[in-house]
Amino acid sequence: MALFGTDGIRGVANRDLTAELALDVAVAAAHILVESSSNADHQPTAIVGQDSRASGEFLEAAVVAGLTSAGINVYRVGVLPTPAVAHLVAQSKADLGVMISASHNPMPDNGIKLFSRGGGKLADSIEAAIEARIGEPWTRPTGRGVGRAINDESATERYLSHLLASVSTKLDGISVVVDCANGASSRVAPEALRRAGAKVIAISDQPDGWNINENCGSTHLENLRAKVIETGADIGIGHDGDADRALAIDAQGNDIDGDQILTILAMGLKARGALKSNTVVGTVMSNLGFMKAMKAADISVITTAVGDRYVLEKMIESDYCIGGEQSGHVILRDFANTGDGILTSLALLQEMKRQGKSAQELAGAMVRFPQTLINVKNVAKEKLSSSSLIAQAVGQAETELGDSGRVLLRASGTEPLIRVMVEASSDSVASEIAKRLAEVVAQELG
Repeated sequence: MALFGTDGIRGVANRDLTAELALDVAVAAAHILVESSSNADHQPTAIVGQDSRASGEFLEAAVVAGLTSAGINVYRVGVLPTPAVAHLVAQSKADLGVMISASHNPMPDNGIKLFSRGGGKLADSIEAAIEARIGEPWTRPTGRGVGRAINDESATERYLSHLLASVSTKLDGISVVVDCANGASSRVAPEALRRAGAKVIAISDQPDGWNINENCGSTHLENLRAKVIETGADIGIGHDGDADRALAIDAQGNDIDGDQILTILAMGLKARGALKSNTVVGTVMSNLGFMKAMKAADISVITTAVGDRYVLEKMIESDYCIGGEQSGHVILRDFANTGDGILTSLALLQEMKRQGKSAQELAGAMVRFPQTLINVKNVAKEKLSSSSLIAQAVGQAETELGDSGRVLLRASGTEPLIRVMVEASSDSVASEIAKRLAEVVAQELG
């Protein structure tokens, strides 16, 4: 099975993702990096960051050891969001970035995300090349040839400056609750919002190494909802463990998902004449309500495969400025080349301020269609496209739904399962059709 998934390497720390593997990956990445360097006299540099998991401590040590032993100078930036590492790689013209995080996964997991020069995620071909080089014999540098490890004390402030450079409308008068998931945003998210002028109430902002994503953050919005209602705040923002995404709660306690945030920001850009090519990039999983809202606003939508890396590839290819996913990954390319939850929250609050509207009013521009997703496990996913019986069942479902819904069957990229997604005008219709299709998939491919 491939080592790299859709977003780096991920698994249970110290079982799947060991210190030995982290060191080997770092060495292999260093070899690819050195060979691709256009300047043989230049000693390559890397930025290494981590989220707040305890396992990140030994994994960071292993990554730093691997890189420095291979002749790379490493700048440790400590606990910072994934998009901070991406930004710092670009800002400092580093050759490589390494983020040790399992994002929204539970605490026992951890992961390694790699960034190339410029702060972009590595291409699939580079990841494959790194994987192929793991464990190969190599000549180790000695003396002045080894790398150095430096603690970068200025990294947090530089990232905050970058975030605040995106703020053209002060947030004075807006009260916000921010749930930091006891993760990488615990220090910088509240500080960025305060410096932008908002009144900030921070929750789940006390990481202890074990409590990251534990009943908090963007995957558990209950605490955020309760705090927004209790304090009478204007809006709540929920981050995941590495803060590359953001979801929101309005003052009435309603969820605002990534598609709704994308709708608000795209319409705001269009109103200011700043929406490049009058286009926003979504994915095949973008809600039908998002598609209809964009059509009503006369904004074109381009869809990609699921994964913010694919959204970014399309944005770069055609020079689009905004794209994202329902999960809350939003990419604002005028400011960043990766999803950044704090940047997204600043942009969302600025739209509230500019338009003088509540979060609920802004989110009302998109009516979310009920969506049912069923994972059909242990099936021959490679046979999905060749099954005439499944194609017939899908066609029948699409005829039933007409313009009031849609069907998507998608094979998982990492597991032997098919994802059956149905959107409809009601939960009951979506659920009934999804269950029916799931049964057909299980019978045909199980």
